[in-house]
Amino acid sequence: MTQNEFKSPLILEIKGNSLDDGPGIRSVVFFKGCPLSCVWCHNPESKKAAEEISFDPNICIDCGSCRDVCPHDALSRDNPLYIDRSKCDLCFLCADACPSGALERVGKNLTVDEILKKILPDKPFFETSGGGVTLSGGEPTLYMDFTSALLKSLKQNNIHTLLETCGHFDWERFTDKLYPYLDAIYFDIKILDGGVHKKYCGIGNEKILDNFSRLVQKSKSDGKVLLPRTPLVPDITDTEANMRAIAGFLKNLDVAEASLLEFNPLWHEKIDKVGAIDPYKNDKSMTSFPDKIILERCRAVFAEAGISI
Repeated sequence: MTQNEFKSPLILEIKGNSLDDGPGIRSVVFFKGCPLSCVWCHNPESKKAAEEISFDPNICIDCGSCRDVCPHDALSRDNPLYIDRSKCDLCFLCADACPSGALERVGKNLTVDEILKKILPDKPFFETSGGGVTLSGGEPTLYMDFTSALLKSLKQNNIHTLLETCGHFDWERFTDKLYPYLDAIYFDIKILDGGVHKKYCGIGNEKILDNFSRLVQKSKSDGKVLLPRTPLVPDITDTEANMRAIAGFLKNLDVAEASLLEFNPLWHEKIDKVGAIDPYKNDKSMTSFPDKIILERCRAVFAEAGISI
């Protein structure tokens, strides 16, 4: 996938009243599509840039309306995931007919103006709390022109802007189209070893580490917030070796602060909804909430390197 392949991205969701994606009360715009394919992705529905259909068995009332309208006989209670995606052509007739919302489209085309219309009513909450708008995903930098237009419009409305990124982007286009309109960047550094990163995230991390190193220098010159973040994934990113490698990398760049993201296993339910393969469905460590001792151990590694969490 290239950065120009999908000029107008699909939007997964605009989540209001968020307290977990930057300072203050925020609205979060989730983009669909990502250059990485992390095996633990907490938003598996955001990986593909194209439309998908999801099925939530917990709210299905089994009325049969969807089966009645499906032209390809792709829906069956005998299928553990309900949808035979080899037959489904994404006509979405089933989702349109579903009265409970158990079947729904994943991804919606929204213009910049349509996004602003949903966000601007919350501006008073941004102003009183020191909040704003966070662009997340998926990966917003896949859509440089669209994201640039959205950021410009947000800044014209005096709204604080924050980007959550995996860091795999074209440096020149990023600094030209996005950076000038950002107040803060939360930058994921998941795994430092390039081979291990490719194994678990689908691609190497050379560009990611290079982009972060450049951003460290650039942000120091203009005072923009740059926060490196590492998700603590059991036996993949939270290992002693990876923690020490990342802490050493940040220390060498004179980075004083980082964030460690606690593991949340609830993404397994999302994988089933979009019919993707879950390689860790029966792995106890990947389906349980982690012991707080692990977080403290990881924090101690960063503290030893002089990096506050």
